[in-house]
Amino acid sequence: MPVVEHNLLSNKSVSTHRVVEKDDSADTEQKTYKRDILKRISTRSVCRLSRQLATLLQGGMPLVPALSALVEQLQDEPLAQIVEEVRNNVNAGSTLSCAISKHPNVFSCLFVNTVAAGEASGTLEKVLLRLAEMLEKRAHLAGKVKSAVAYPLMMVVVAVGVVVFLLSFVVPSITQIFLEMNRALPWPTRLLISISAFIKTYLVFIAIVACAVLFGIRAGYKTKEGRLFADRSKLKLPLFGKLFLKLEIVRLSRTLGILLLSGIPILDALEIAKRVIQNRFIAGALDSVKDCVSRGDNIANAIRKTGLFPPIVFHTIATGQISASLEDSLINIADMYDDEVQLTAQTLVSLLEPAILLLMGAIVGFMVLAILLPIFEIGQVF
Repeated sequence: MPVVEHNLLSNKSVSTHRVVEKDDSADTEQKTYKRDILKRISTRSVCRLSRQLATLLQGGMPLVPALSALVEQLQDEPLAQIVEEVRNNVNAGSTLSCAISKHPNVFSCLFVNTVAAGEASGTLEKVLLRLAEMLEKRAHLAGKVKSAVAYPLMMVVVAVGVVVFLLSFVVPSITQIFLEMNRALPWPTRLLISISAFIKTYLVFIAIVACAVLFGIRAGYKTKEGRLFADRSKLKLPLFGKLFLKLEIVRLSRTLGILLLSGIPILDALEIAKRVIQNRFIAGALDSVKDCVSRGDNIANAIRKTGLFPPIVFHTIATGQISASLEDSLINIADMYDDEVQLTAQTLVSLLEPAILLLMGAIVGFMVLAILLPIFEIGQVF
């Protein structure tokens, strides 16, 4: 569907979204929100719920009985009570989108607005299936990226902990013997003794400083300026910067594609996609994209002006606009970069693991050499 058509679409889904935002009292929403946080509903559970509901609706079952069947299916799972409340609200005359909007910690803004668009267009079953597929792919991809980042980080933490333990408790008892001999020691041994003495003396101070730095970084990240600086810096990281950018491209293009397929106007789709993007720097760039589109510019040219996205992204989008298949072009971009992200994550893990092991081996090897050199010299004397 061309961009012009998207801009001229009925605002029926948008008005539904506005009703969703105003529904129910603030106190009740706050209590529900706190309760839902404690339940910790996983993305995979929401995916399964969306797919099962779509299957029931496709089979011809009305919405309320379908929700009742899901409550029975979920039984004692944390999601069962939420689905039961959604069913009761729908049974009382509420729309499905309004009912699920009362649980923002479980159903995201994207989910709510897409369901509202599906209700308005009479394609709720298709919309639910698209949402399930999108959330499943997003969860799978996020898991790949987390493993690529978490595994090397865990190895570094373990390696640092082992080295600090050796220098603080093992090395001092060994090097004390060399100090009592009153002999000239090789420079590696002297360096090891100095490092060990420093760490042992200031271990508590180092731990306090490290905790203070981590607390300061966390506090700074919670501020708007700190979050923006951190997200901008992420994109400039060696090795990981391109991975984070590709991940956001997948998230953005797939979200826009699903929203446009569901009949949501392009400007509203950009606003919803902005809330889905986790990198605040890229989310801020979407504001300029939205402004350009609202002034009559096409989305491909608006994305190109940000300077953040690779040329293939806006060229593919431009081709989709010309051929009146913008939604399919966005989904194709997401699929393409989905594969690239997984490949990049696997490559990073395969490269960083041996590099960290080599570094750890070099440190331990230096420590062993520093301990053995005085022993060899003593053996040569005797």
